[in-house]
Amino acid sequence: MRRGPKLIGGDHVCVKRPSGIYHHGIFLGGGQVIHFSGGETGSKTDAEIRIDSLETFGGSWLVEVRSYANPPDPELVIERAQSRLGERGYHLVFNNCEHFARWCVTGEHLSEQVTVVATSTAVIGTPVLATAVGCDLIASAGLVKGVSGPGVMSALKAVGGSAVSGLVLAGAVPAAVTVGVAWWAFRDDQHLPSPERDARGVARVASIVGAGITSASGIAAVSALGYGGLSAAGISSGLAAIGGFFGGGMVAGALALIAAPPIGAAILAAGAYFLFRWWSTRQGAGGGSSDLDVALL
Repeated sequence: MRRGPKLIGGDHVCVKRPSGIYHHGIFLGGGQVIHFSGGETGSKTDAEIRIDSLETFGGSWLVEVRSYANPPDPELVIERAQSRLGERGYHLVFNNCEHFARWCVTGEHLSEQVTVVATSTAVIGTPVLATAVGCDLIASAGLVKGVSGPGVMSALKAVGGSAVSGLVLAGAVPAAVTVGVAWWAFRDDQHLPSPERDARGVARVASIVGAGITSASGIAAVSALGYGGLSAAGISSGLAAIGGFFGGGMVAGALALIAAPPIGAAILAAGAYFLFRWWSTRQGAGGGSSDLDVALL
């Protein structure tokens, strides 16, 4: 076992297992940790909140401390932890070891690991859903049905009153959903250190910027690649030119423009978040580890 920072009673401690998943507990002092564990068997079916030695908890891995904005009252943390000693009912998604440790410190039943998985799935799935909805919209919304060239133009006009407005609005709905997911994923948390909270704030703004930039860039690309600017003929030829990059025609081009804003929102939000965290870590620790490194363990 390797220790990170010096431990004191009431610390929220964690270790990263070979699977990449972190195991959490509360350091009681005296070389003891209380945590949700399956014991020697490791089975979660009979897991309970128990006290083990720090060596048993950490194994051969590095023991780190989860940082919080305001140092919690150690006595209250330990009191909360011990009040649940012997409790069962482990659930990977709704009641895991991180839920327990976070509740002991803040009183909130929350697991960042579960949140990350859920929001990543939602952010990745939104552009896929946007493409499916966009395809259905193009095939059925206009007066001319189907996914022919006239069908695409008719559908876009039906959605927005004009082909240009239709393109913007068709991409705005999935983009808004993605931005909403990003704002939930990177929501503020008063218990986390300031650098982490700042990184989340940057990500929230970046999601809106990403949606806006990709939407505007798509319209600009249609105008630049088409013959006739943003006239009906220009939009038709511009969409066909964009679709040609994906091995299709107007329909592929329209779907690309519809899916671009949510993709842009997701990529820029995530990129801004991790870049800001990296920069903050470098600034705060001269390139070494810092409280930010374990803020989202």
